[in-house]
Amino acid sequence: MSTLEAADILRAHGPHWRCAQAGHLSLGQLKVMSAIEQCRSAALGGHVLQCPACEHTQIAYNSCRNRHCPKCQASAARRWLDARQADLLPVDYYHVVFTLPAPVCELAYYNKTVIYSALFRAAAETLTTIAADPKHLGARIGATLVLHTWGSAMTHHPHIHGIVPGGGLSLDGDHWVACRPGFFLPVRVLSRLFRRVFLEKLDDAHRAGKLQFFGDHRELADTKSFSDWLKPLRRCEWVVYAKRPFAGPDAVLAYLSRYTHRVAIANSRLIALDEQGVTFKWKDYRAKARCRHKTMTLATDEFIRRFLLHVLPSGFHRIRYYGLFANTIRKDNLTRARELLMDKITDEPTDAETQGADTADCDDRDEPVIYVCPDCGAAMIIIETFERRQLPRAPPDRSNVS
Repeated sequence: MSTLEAADILRAHGPHWRCAQAGHLSLGQLKVMSAIEQCRSAALGGHVLQCPACEHTQIAYNSCRNRHCPKCQASAARRWLDARQADLLPVDYYHVVFTLPAPVCELAYYNKTVIYSALFRAAAETLTTIAADPKHLGARIGATLVLHTWGSAMTHHPHIHGIVPGGGLSLDGDHWVACRPGFFLPVRVLSRLFRRVFLEKLDDAHRAGKLQFFGDHRELADTKSFSDWLKPLRRCEWVVYAKRPFAGPDAVLAYLSRYTHRVAIANSRLIALDEQGVTFKWKDYRAKARCRHKTMTLATDEFIRRFLLHVLPSGFHRIRYYGLFANTIRKDNLTRARELLMDKITDEPTDAETQGADTADCDDRDEPVIYVCPDCGAAMIIIETFERRQLPRAPPDRSNVS
């Protein structure tokens, strides 16, 4: 029995929903819907595969490669991880999360580029500023930041996941400064600075006329009203938390593979599509640990609406690198960090070094076979390609379509 996919839902109900929402959808949302509906179908073209051993033949349609498509993100994550693996340092890594309060999230509905960008900059500035303070770490650190805009139920919940090594280069660059075992930076200090920096950036954006306001928020276009709206946000607690360090480089990569290319909902969470709507699995973090895993059924229109809430603005980067990991200086900084860390490593090879050797061996091997015969396991070859919206000249049995 085939599993339910987001593409199935959009193919069945997308055309009607687009008509009902005409004039209310962005070009980006329309493109995402179209891409997912056409993914792995004749609309995008493909190729015919044949097994030289048993002559089994099948069609493989092309992927849409859209970053919001649940089916295309696994391969994208693998490619990204291959590129990032060489950047890992032999130190503990920490996971830090920065979350926006609900009133700010409401503004982000219509100001995604401005508020998401401010969220990135505020989180990065908070981490690098506190880490550089001699009272805390006194070092220049690097950070990989990933934007998520959803909660488990696909509600709008913008937050940043930060993956940060447990230490950094000293301010003079002469030695490596490691954080205390099991402790990165004080969460309360991070929270207070993050709140102040973000609100400053939000206020600057308002003064520059970069924010749009609609409906109940229309009055916030006035400078005095906006200033009054900010006052309670300066007093409430903002959620920032740091998790315990990962268990070595393998765990960091495993975590990144799950988070960097995640979309609003994975196909594996979808259960059913019927007259009641779409039923899917979700996690209720407010419930006790043993009762968190639940199911939810949404009307199909509401499911599509929530899914499209998380379409990012065109060209917006959801993975960014700061500090030591900034793209222009990453190579030099990583080389210097490894040189300094080598002074603290004994002649006995560490797990990280052993893993690095294994990785190098893997790089020298031939590329893995992409297409494998489902009948005999032999490598399949491409015998024909066909363009978008065309069919192969002699289509094989449709039951063998992949």
